[in-house]
Amino acid sequence: MHPTPAQPYDGTHDREIESLAEFDEVVSTRGTLAHFRVQAVDLTDRTDVLLAVDTAGAVFLGCPMDPAAATMARTRGALVFPPIPGLSFDPYRAFVYTPDELFASLDEGYESTPDARTYRWFQQTKADGDIFASMLRAIHDDAVSDALDELLVGSRVVGVMGGHAMARGTDAYAGAARLGRELARAGLTVATGGGPGAMEAANLGAYAAPFPDAMLPEALQLLAKAPKFTPSVTDWASAAFAVRTRWPGGGTSVGVPTWFYGHEPPNPFAAHLAKYFSNATREDGLLARCTAGVVFLPGAAGTVQEIFDNATPNYYESRGEPTPMVLVDRAHWTEWLPAWPLLRKLAGERSMGARIALVDRIEEAPEALKRLGG
Repeated sequence: MHPTPAQPYDGTHDREIESLAEFDEVVSTRGTLAHFRVQAVDLTDRTDVLLAVDTAGAVFLGCPMDPAAATMARTRGALVFPPIPGLSFDPYRAFVYTPDELFASLDEGYESTPDARTYRWFQQTKADGDIFASMLRAIHDDAVSDALDELLVGSRVVGVMGGHAMARGTDAYAGAARLGRELARAGLTVATGGGPGAMEAANLGAYAAPFPDAMLPEALQLLAKAPKFTPSVTDWASAAFAVRTRWPGGGTSVGVPTWFYGHEPPNPFAAHLAKYFSNATREDGLLARCTAGVVFLPGAAGTVQEIFDNATPNYYESRGEPTPMVLVDRAHWTEWLPAWPLLRKLAGERSMGARIALVDRIEEAPEALKRLGG
């Protein structure tokens, strides 16, 4: 097999290879890996191919391969970034996480899961001030952002923001779940911060969307046996997986959590979990991707921050036309935490003024979102 002459990368084609099947297809149809980016693909069984094919300008990110194959790839002009041994996460990962991946080994206790082990690594390396670790975190978060963009191509994404303190078994939690279900049934992709409380409730609602209406009240009743993730994340997560086992194949939604808030585990009802180390990257990225608007349920400091993180680009129209913002619970947002008066004053006569709304009840949110153009 003779390598095909390298074709300069002009940016007009998708050059990312993210699975072994995709690798085989590219080699078969193109006959070259020149200028491709191969991301977290195990190539230990493709040594013969790597020894023969052109790799000029290629980049291999965390791909296990035979040392001879790696040497040949470099000799022919490739950059090879080897896998990092001993990590509980892959900094070069090609896809966002799944709940099963982050909660693997939950039967041995939450502390044994990749999610918990990664948080411990984060805490240790952050305390050490290790520049190598900070580089790995940055590479990981960039890879997650790339994977999230690929996941959401063509989707109409609506964000549901709210506090982690909202307990299972409460009317507020049930209302947030019904909201997530209605939004998902309307063809929207529900996106949340991926954690417990209001975030989990909205992801649960999206999970329940394909099932008959009676499924959700039954699921809520089962979950109420472990109302919060304290004192036991294991019990809290296990209750969620029990619901998923009883009703497999639920609707998909997205969660965007962070290890920055390591005391908050991700929730198992988001089919796709884009988990970050950097909370700033996570916050901005989540809101930027909510192209169909955002619903803000009652919350505390984190939710207030999200309101104004979303309001700022709407104010300046830095992301284009302002997107809808619906705040739920008049008393909460005008008396307890009076974000609404400030938001309304900020909107003033600007175009975002026609894209904000305050409603009393969570049941009013979908109609308000629709009215605002979301």
